[in-house]
Amino acid sequence: MTILSDEITNDPLAIGYSTMTDAQVASSLNETNRPEVKQFLSGSDIFNATDDIEYAALTAAEKASWDALCAIDSINTSSGVAKSREAELFGAGTATRSNLQAARQSTISRAQELGISKVSDADVTLARTGGY
Repeated sequence: MTILSDEITNDPLAIGYSTMTDAQVASSLNETNRPEVKQFLSGSDIFNATDDIEYAALTAAEKASWDALCAIDSINTSSGVAKSREAELFGAGTATRSNLQAARQSTISRAQELGISKVSDADVTLARTGGY
């Protein structure tokens, strides 16, 4: 598990792993405290973030377009047609745009950020002793 060994040895975020016990390092790596912006949301997530009053104010054609977009399983909300359509239908400062920004925000652990599973004390011990 080179990723874990590298993280503990190099400590790129200056967390202070070298001063921690194995249990403290594992706990630190598993704590969900790292912000993440989701690039993709489901159509259901997007539809549920839509403000009722703002949706009601759309024309029938705009509603049909928004409904069709929301029927897609996974939507890139960072760029592309979906992002453009969202901006076109719901301008800056609207509740829908705010709700969508909030829906994109998430918190993950440092372990998840590194692409590894939950870290145990034993994993840290192995990483520190070269067992990985």
